[in-house]
Amino acid sequence: MSARTLRIPGLGELPLGGLLHLLVVYIVWGSTYLAIRIAVSGPHGFPPFLLGAGRMLLGGGLLLTWLLISRSQVLLRRREWIWAAMSGVLLWTGGNGLVMFAERNLASGYSALVMGMVPIWVALSELVRTRRAPLVLWGGLAVGIGGLVVLTLPGLQGSESNAGGILALVAASACWAAGLVLQRQKLLTPDPVTSSAWQQVFGGAGFLLVSILTREPLPHPDALALGGFGYLVVVGSLLAFTSFIMATRLLPITLVTTYSYVNPIVAVLLGALVLGEAITLSTVVGGILLLVGVAGVIMGNRTGQPSAAEPVEEALG
Repeated sequence: MSARTLRIPGLGELPLGGLLHLLVVYIVWGSTYLAIRIAVSGPHGFPPFLLGAGRMLLGGGLLLTWLLISRSQVLLRRREWIWAAMSGVLLWTGGNGLVMFAERNLASGYSALVMGMVPIWVALSELVRTRRAPLVLWGGLAVGIGGLVVLTLPGLQGSESNAGGILALVAASACWAAGLVLQRQKLLTPDPVTSSAWQQVFGGAGFLLVSILTREPLPHPDALALGGFGYLVVVGSLLAFTSFIMATRLLPITLVTTYSYVNPIVAVLLGALVLGEAITLSTVVGGILLLVGVAGVIMGNRTGQPSAAEPVEEALG
């Protein structure tokens, strides 16, 4: 093993730089659920959709500025603008926005586990289209949906605010999956940073519209809420997204996609350690079943129809 590589069984010699980028994705994208919870909680937190508008418009604007400075591709192809707008609204306004809405009342780790449903929604959409799948994919779907039931049923039988938040999380995972499918099929710009920048801008515009329509109050954030907002913009969006792009270029995609299993675990642990969020038996059992189901879906997808149900290529972070 050289000083700049690490041998991993089954994958061979891998660059340490790529592995460090993957470690950033593991930790940071898992930690964004905690940052969201901090940013929207309490009387001095941000209203969720106004938070999303500020985060996305600022993050997307910074990415576009960087593209201009580096003289990279800035504009999309003519037919891709509508797809960037639609996928950006689904991914960010629908997916990320409903997560922030739910996390006003629900634990950050719990939210991350429910959002692990995304690859299962993607696989279901592919099954509707093709009606063909290997047995392992069917098994993964059954186990994953069973895990979702175990994970959410206790909360749905509790208070109205908790039940509403859980339904918002399920809808958020469906929106994120729909946006991902649309992005993969229609948004084919070679530079992923360009498409991501415009998706964030369109998503931010969607957030702003929803915030105005729902008459969210102007925020009076305290230091913690401001810290959560800054973390989401700088670390969650810019740093982690860059590390994700670098990891996909330096490492096998089968290794990179393991972040979809690690992020919920990181979110649960951080929520428990930092905010004292309870880890219940239903959370543990349901979360394990859901992650096992996602693994089965991805394995079945790779033996059947490549790439349709792999984990999301952008995280909620």
